Amino acid sequence: QEELEHLNQANEEINRVELQLDEARTAYRRILSESARKLNAQGSQLGNCIEKARPYYEARRLAKEAQQETQKAALRYERAVSMHNAAREMVFVAEQGVMADKNRLDPTWQEMLNHATCKVNEAEEERLRSEREHQRVTQLCQQAEAKVQALQKSLKRVIVKSKPYFELKAQFNQILEEHKAKVTALERLVSQAKTRYSVALRNLEQISEQIHARRLQRLIVRRASPVGAEASPQHAGTEVGVTEGTHLGAECPPADTLSVLSLQTIASDLQKFDSVEHLLGLSDATSLNSDELEEREQRRGGQGHFKHHRSISL
Repeated sequence: QEELEHLNQANEEINRVELQLDEARTAYRRILSESARKLNAQGSQLGNCIEKARPYYEARRLAKEAQQETQKAALRYERAVSMHNAAREMVFVAEQGVMADKNRLDPTWQEMLNHATCKVNEAEEERLRSEREHQRVTQLCQQAEAKVQALQKSLKRVIVKSKPYFELKAQFNQILEEHKAKVTALERLVSQAKTRYSVALRNLEQISEQIHARRLQRLIVRRASPVGAEASPQHAGTEVGVTEGTHLGAECPPADTLSVLSLQTIASDLQKFDSVEHLLGLSDATSLNSDELEEREQRRGGQGHFKHHRSISL
């Protein structure tokens, strides 16, 4: 029941979030279409100054990206310097421990010193690599800034004239980025809900398989239950050690049926694995007293010759 509730909840969430996702995608396409239409109209009014000023705005975009890369490289360089300093301190501690008289031959301090030395070497390589990368991106950023300044001076008139178009474009880009982020978040929610749905469905399938396996096991056990145990109440007189009064000649089945029942009784008793300690008190379980035979023959009253088959259940 719990897994079924999880399945239903995941299904409801999938349906709800998919509707929101369709609405968000529709809104994104509508805004994209409207922005393209308005920008086209704005471009028709301003003329060819937009294409003339485009290199300046492209250079500004590249300069902004270069500036972001420079900041990332600076952070990596600072982290590498910190790791290098920490590794050098570790080496200093290990050297002090090894130089102590009582630790001079201690392999633990030797291993610690070797490990710290390796860390220093790795940190030094990372620091140098980060420093070279920071210098490279800093140079690129300076070149991009210089290009922006040069284009700004040479294209000042067309930049001012095309400013409304690029400002409108920046507004639409921001709105589109927000809707795109919303669509991405909804897609992630749908994916997570589908994952929960799949997990609940797989758990339900496992539970169903376990239920069928238990039913099959019970059916096998029921079919393999002792047949002689079911027939024993009707033919209790044929068991060994029965002391109650039993009429051997009263409505006995044919000899073949008795043989089959005897075999079934033996099979049943073999499955039960009973002990044979109760047979120790029987002096002779396979023979009857001659007096008992004569009395039973008289009671039969000449109903025909009948031979009773006995079996010992071990």
